[in-house]
Amino acid sequence: MITVLNSRKFLIFFTCFALLLSACDKKNEYIAPPPAEVTVSLPTPQSVTEYLEFTGTTASVGFAEVRAQVSGILKSMHFEPGVNVKQGDLLFIIDPAPYKADLAAAKADLVSAQAELNRTQAELKRADGLIKKNFISKTDHLQRQTDRDVALAAIGVKSAKVRSAEIQLSYTQVIAPITGRISRNKVDIGNLVGEGEATLLTSVTQYQPMYTYFHLNERDLLRIMQLRRKEFQAANLGPDKLLDKDLHIPLQLGLADEEGYPHQGELDFGESKLNTDTGTIELRGIFENTAKPPHLLPGLFTRLRLPISENSQALLISERALSADQSGRYVLVVNKENKVEKHPVITGQRLDGMVVIKQGIKAKDKIIVNGLQKARLGSVVNPQTAATAG
Repeated sequence: MITVLNSRKFLIFFTCFALLLSACDKKNEYIAPPPAEVTVSLPTPQSVTEYLEFTGTTASVGFAEVRAQVSGILKSMHFEPGVNVKQGDLLFIIDPAPYKADLAAAKADLVSAQAELNRTQAELKRADGLIKKNFISKTDHLQRQTDRDVALAAIGVKSAKVRSAEIQLSYTQVIAPITGRISRNKVDIGNLVGEGEATLLTSVTQYQPMYTYFHLNERDLLRIMQLRRKEFQAANLGPDKLLDKDLHIPLQLGLADEEGYPHQGELDFGESKLNTDTGTIELRGIFENTAKPPHLLPGLFTRLRLPISENSQALLISERALSADQSGRYVLVVNKENKVEKHPVITGQRLDGMVVIKQGIKAKDKIIVNGLQKARLGSVVNPQTAATAG
């Protein structure tokens, strides 16, 4: 009986031990993880305008220093510093008293000269009658003509002095030479100005419109000439018209703190030749600047771009798809076997979160745009199509 019980216990123990070993074997089996899920998108074919990009500096279309043109005591000021003024607005008055006196004296001299002319003309008329009767000599008659001519010349001199005195008097009223924003006064009321030099009183800067100056290098200039050669030949235009403002070539501008190029203008001027020292040609754009306060001020750093051609074959991808290493920029592509491949690319301009790929991909390539951190070169992935490339 004891033997039978021991046999049963041994059978039960052996069965449990076998089941335990079987369970342990199942836990040690390797189960491969599913392929990583990534989001892919086909490149977007799009007609894209190709731009050249530059940096430049803004400059006012008009700047004028307001200086005293006559000497005297500064009597009054007729503007608030920092406001907009119009051409011809009164800014300062310099003591006019001495110049009024000069004008009065000049007018008196003119009246005296006119009286002398009247006298000599009367004498000549009388001499004309006497010479016909041989009552005076030809010498006396000639003298009367000379006196009249001298008196007539004196009228011209005295009239010029009157005009000069009027001009000097007008200079005592200092007016705005251009329309624009006026600076502060450089001289206070009551000070002597214009003594020995044309004293700087203030300045006026014109903000509307605004220039921006930038430089085009020789390589880009030759490229523009090549791209536009057929267009120029068709329009029978010479190379001197390449940067002519009459072509209304659009130009876009952005400031350092702005996204993109929100300001629209056009090419206004191009130098006639390259600077041989720098290998560049200076260009100028012009932009409307009507906002209050103005968006553009003289001396600002600007980013500019100039359209040069349209590329109807451009392929664009999301900027998120771009990666870079020591060899340069690249994208990860899922091939027909759902394996990850690396494609080095050459990029072009960026446009609203997209980037132009000039070389390295094809129109039907599946570009990984999300899940790049899970994609390993050569590994199999589970590609999911994105709704859009962006």
